[in-house]
This record gives sequence, C-alpha cells and structure tokens, in this order.
Amino acid sequence: MTAATHSTLFPQVPDSADAVLEGLDPEQREVATALHGPVCVLAGAGTGKTRAITHRIAYGVRAGILHPSSVLAVTFTNRAAGEMRGRLRQLGAQGVQARTFHSAALRQLQYFWPKAIGGSLPRIVDRKIQLVADAAVVCRLRLDRGELRDAAAEIEWSKVTQTVPADYPAAAAAAGREAPRDPAEITQLYAAYEDLKRERAVIDFEDVLLLTVAVLQDRRDIAEQVRAQYQHFVVDEYQDVSPLQQRLLELWLGERDSLCVVGDASQTIYSFTGATPDHLLDFRTRHPGATVVKLVRDYRSTPQVVHLANGLLAQARGRAADHRLELVSQRAPGPEPAYAEYPDEPAEAEGAARRIRELLDAGVPAAEIAVLFRTNAQSESYEQALADAGIPYQLRGAERFFDRPEVRRAITALRASARFGRNDTLLEDTVDLPSQVRAVLSGEGWTSQPPAGSGAVRERWESLAALADLAQDFAAARPGVTLADLVTELDERANAQHAPTVQGVTLASLHSAKGLEWDVVFLVGVAEGMMPITYARTDEQIEEERRLLYVGVTRARERLHISWALSRAPGGRPSRRPSRFLDGLRPGSGPAAAGRTGPAAGGGVEHGHRSARTSAPAVPRRTHRVPARCRVCGRTLTDAGEMKLMRCEDCPSDMDEGLYERLRSWRALQARRNGQPAFCVFTDKTLMAIAETVPEEAGELARIPGVGMRKFNRYGADVLAICAGQDLEEDAGDD
Repeated sequence: MTAATHSTLFPQVPDSADAVLEGLDPEQREVATALHGPVCVLAGAGTGKTRAITHRIAYGVRAGILHPSSVLAVTFTNRAAGEMRGRLRQLGAQGVQARTFHSAALRQLQYFWPKAIGGSLPRIVDRKIQLVADAAVVCRLRLDRGELRDAAAEIEWSKVTQTVPADYPAAAAAAGREAPRDPAEITQLYAAYEDLKRERAVIDFEDVLLLTVAVLQDRRDIAEQVRAQYQHFVVDEYQDVSPLQQRLLELWLGERDSLCVVGDASQTIYSFTGATPDHLLDFRTRHPGATVVKLVRDYRSTPQVVHLANGLLAQARGRAADHRLELVSQRAPGPEPAYAEYPDEPAEAEGAARRIRELLDAGVPAAEIAVLFRTNAQSESYEQALADAGIPYQLRGAERFFDRPEVRRAITALRASARFGRNDTLLEDTVDLPSQVRAVLSGEGWTSQPPAGSGAVRERWESLAALADLAQDFAAARPGVTLADLVTELDERANAQHAPTVQGVTLASLHSAKGLEWDVVFLVGVAEGMMPITYARTDEQIEEERRLLYVGVTRARERLHISWALSRAPGGRPSRRPSRFLDGLRPGSGPAAAGRTGPAAGGGVEHGHRSARTSAPAVPRRTHRVPARCRVCGRTLTDAGEMKLMRCEDCPSDMDEGLYERLRSWRALQARRNGQPAFCVFTDKTLMAIAETVPEEAGELARIPGVGMRKFNRYGADVLAICAGQDLEEDAGDD
C-alpha cells in the first residue's frame, strides 16, 4: 500500500469513465489511457503502480473499450491478486480476471484436460518434499529436512527454467548456481522424482504451467479458444517472471500485442528462483512500437528516504542499473536517515529495542514499525531484545528461532551431553563451555566455517552458529558456568518467547518484506559479510544484494534507521566495517569503492575468526569443505559413522582384521593407563577406518575423521608404528 492509497480515494464507485481518471497524476493517467498496443510501465518503489494499472483496466471497461471477461491480469501472489480484484470492484470493473500465473493456468488446464488428454486432471501434490524424499530413497541418497528443501528448490528452478534432468549440471553451472549436492546427484534425484510422479499419476505446482504450455503448443484449436476468451493482458511485477511464465504468456498472446507489463528492474531480488528482469528490459526490443511510461513520483517515502534510495542505485552496475529510475518524493520533508554504529551485535539489538520503545512512548503504533535483517538467523537477537524491553512483536516469513527444527535438535543434544557430562565422548577434548557447545553442535552439522552458497544448509548453519555464539557470550558473562546452566538458560529463553503472537513490531527478512511498508524501518546488520552476504561473490550476486538493500530502504515511509556492529560479541575485535553500499552516502564516509578487493570483496567478515596457532600442525589444515564420499561406490555420505569409515555401511570392507585387533589391544592399554573408557581414545569406527586405510604417513592418518589434531599429536606415532607392523614397547604411549 502506497501513501497514495492510504485512504479510500473512491468511497463510492465512480459514476463515469472520466471519473475513474480523477486523482491520477499525469504519468498514471498516461498509463490508464494507453489501451492499445503493447505498453511497458517502468514503476519505481512507492509510485502507485497497482493504482495505475487497476485504473487503466477500469477506465477501459467503463469506456467500453475493454470487455471485462476479455481481460486477464496476472501477478505473483494471491495477496496481490486479491488486492487487485478488490480495487477493480471498487472502480466498477467487476468481471475482470485477476489471478496468479498458476491460478490462471490451473483453471485453463482443468477445463481443457478432458478434451486434450482425456479423463480428469491428475491430483496436484500439496508439497513436493515427500516425493523428493521418496526419490532420494530410490537413489540411495540420505537427505535431511534442509537438504530435501534445497533439492526441491533445485527441481523447481529447473522446471521454471525449462531444464530437463540431463541438462541440469550444465544449466546450473551456466547460471552460477551453488548446487546443494553434487550436480550429478541432483540430476539423478530430479529424474527419479519425475518417474515417481508418473508412477503415482500426480503432478506438482510447476507441472501446472508446463502442462498448460504443452497443451497450448500442441493443440492449436485449444490455443485459439483461449485467445478468443482473453484478448487483453496485464502483468504486474514483470521483473520477476521466469522463462516458463514468459513462454506461457507468449502462448496466451499468440500473434497479438495487447499487453501491458509493469515492473522495476531495480527490485529484482528473486533470481535464485528463476526470476529474471531480462524480459522487462528486452520488452522494447521485442515490441519496437511499445508505449513506455515511467512512474517516478514516489508517494510512499519522504525526500530524505528517497534521496538515500536514489544514491544506492546511482552506485549500481550492470544491466538492471542502466535502467534505474530516479525517484522524486511527493511527501513532505521528514527526518534524515539515522545511522548507528555499535560495538557488538547484542548492543545493536538493544539499541534498536531502546529506540523502538521511545517511538512507542511517542505514540507510533507498533504495527507501523519494522526491523529488517538479511538472514532469518539474525532474528533471535532482536526477538530477545524486544522481549526484554516488553515490546510486542511478530515474526514474518520465518519460524521463531527456538521453533526451528535444527535449534530444537541442537538443544536436545546439548541437554543429553549435559546429563552425561564427561562420559560423553563428544566432550573428551573440550576445556570450557564454548568448546563443549561447539563439540556438540559439530555432531549436528555445525562447522567452524560457513558452507558455500545459500539455502537451507546455510540457514541451518546460521542457526547453529547463533547457539555457539550465545554460549560464548554466556560463558564470558558468567565465568564457571556449566553446560547444564546453559541448557537451563536456553529453556528459559524459549519459554519466554512462547507467548501468543500479538500485533506488534514486525521482524522480517528483507526478502519477505517485499511489497510491504511501514512508517518506521530499522535496517540492521548492514555490515560487510551480511550486506552483501558472505557468499555473494560474483558481480551479479553483489548487485542483487544492493537491490535487496534498496528494497529495504524503500519500505520506510517516514523514518529510517540503519545500523551495524563492529564485532559479533561483547569484547570482540572490532574488525567489521559498514556495508560498502553505504560508502559516500552515510555521513563521514568516503566515496564508493568501485573496485574493492581483498576480504571485503568476497562478502567480508565471516563467523568464527580462527585464532593464530603458536605451532604449525603436522598436516596443512583444510580450508574448503567438500562432500564426504564413499570410497567404494562414490555416494555422498551424511551419516557420521559412515563418514568416519569413508564408505557406506553396506559397501564391502577391505579392513585388515589383524591390524584392527592390534589397534584394539593397544587402545585397551591406553584406556587403562588413562583411567577412561576405551572409546575415549578412539571409537570402534575410527579404528575400523584406520585398519581399512592403513595410513603410511602423518598426513594420511590426520585426514581420517575421528583422529583430530589433539589425538594425532598424542597417539599418532603409536598408530603409525602399529600400521607399519612394528611392535611397541610395553610403556609406549605413556605421557
């Protein structure tokens, strides 16, 4: 909702076509009266694009130029389609179809299926996750919930880009996608998924579009029937169309050009789903005689907010940047955007909560305030800060932190380790609470370095990293605390945040904030490594991050607060810097660094700085995690035990039985001398892996999962000697 539509401008249906045009600005009026031929509306944020296109449809209907049933308006969400239908009714244009692409396609597919195929339309699966899981079983792939979600997303991307399974590896590489698994495995999974759908006679959400395209391509009579029904098309958010949606639109149109598209290339933030602004940017090339109207009068935001938004785009590069729109605010002046730098992330969250409390006390409704962040993992700090300040809030577009599956599982694991104490083998090499928590979280998939790419794997890592960070902060604040104390603290935090959801301050990711707006917006965590995000490395990825920040800025009507923290935790090294996107825009900053290199160029600061070691390890450390694969069949391994063996449980073993027994005898002796259970020296799986690998040098032994540097330094010489067939002295291994 823009400022231009805050109130009901037409409480009664306009009494004439001309009355429909009342209240429109000159550019909006130009859109409304351009009813013939192709029309391209380039509409900046807050410029009243929905108002312009609904008045265009209504004016055409009321003037007798367009028949209501001949108009099909398509957009991308049910909410947007519903809003469009409501506005059209208010303007006296009942009977116009306003639907999402999928809704319009499904309606046509259901109607024409008996004629084109015969019988009734197959059942549409509500969620494809179970089918993907079943396909993974067929392929003998072990995928957890997050991996299933990522694999489903890859299948969806493939289908909307019209990529068949065999072409996936090449298409993903060409698109620069970070595949969640080996591309060959995704290909195998995708093919099995399609086979299962055929066996079970079901279709998925993307099939609705694919099948509609197929029917319209193969049956000219049906295509002509559809074109006779719909003669005029309007497409909202055209920068977000996928290749498949564009193909469907072309089939609806046929040889005609009665098409109006509306979009803004500077708000393209969903490329990971297959969306591309190319269709919008190429519109005038495909339609040389098109009417092009630019909407740049911003009715949403104050001149101060608009100035910052324009400044962000002025630094942009790439094709979308070449078509940026210079917005002109129509609002009265307001306060300048406020910038705040904090020593650490908790201080940043507390600072935002403190300022929000001041706004609430001054009469600003909580529902008119939003806190926007780059990743869902950032929400926990702000949930806690707002809860501590007694400020009601609602979390949009994400699960509550303590409701996330990976967080629940991690807390369960921490509780179990706290109960077993030092009898838990995971804790054998730990010296304090933070190291204990990191050890437990490692069993849940956490690593000291974030995974490459985005998606569920990255989100799960962020959640676990937040728990590791919380443990670090908890131990720093209360020396001597135990793992049991931390579990109690986590339980108390979770219980405090299980209060009923109320209308309050909105917490949302930048992606989920698209299409929304508030009087006051807090953009938090605007630092290198988060904005742009660490894994944004190519020029295209960096520019999409800039557009994402632009979307965040343009959500604010009156007040905008931008903040960042110099370090993650209290007392941490202040190594972070504000986002490069703010260079030359925030007070005291220098000009934008167009060709920045070094760590910041790759996304900047990452979680968990690794401290320098006083002595170099015997084997170079691995700095890049690669999937663990079975050394027999090549399958990706996910089970911890199989990863130690580096093979599937059911793959044949080439273990040296004699070596294994010698290692077991040596381990028993070490355990007696150390006064600890045998598995605290090495687990059976680790001994089996050693007996299968039979390492001949230090590097080979150190690379075996379950050995680790501490155990290598303590037991490595003995193990290598045993593997070499040497007989150890009776006192070998004593400290």
